[in-house]
Amino acid sequence: MSGNVWEWCSDLFRVRSLTSSAKRRNAAATTANQRVMKGGSFLCHRSYCHRYRISARTAASADSSTSHVGFRIVVDH
Repeated sequence: MSGNVWEWCSDLFRVRSLTSSAKRRNAAATTANQRVMKGGSFLCHRSYCHRYRISARTAASADSSTSHVGFRIVVDH
């Protein structure tokens, strides 16, 4: 999974902190309708990208379009 593309999730992005900067970031993410992205992408390299791991998370708006963002489809039988 890591090293392929950032995995775009349906969860709204939220920083879990009580600091004023986290509250501002959460408000901006809500306004922009940003969703959680997890993992890392083929564009990450350890010399400049510290998020190259499965537990990494960041945010992107639903109208973002890049070659290094994808999603998974899960089917429940």
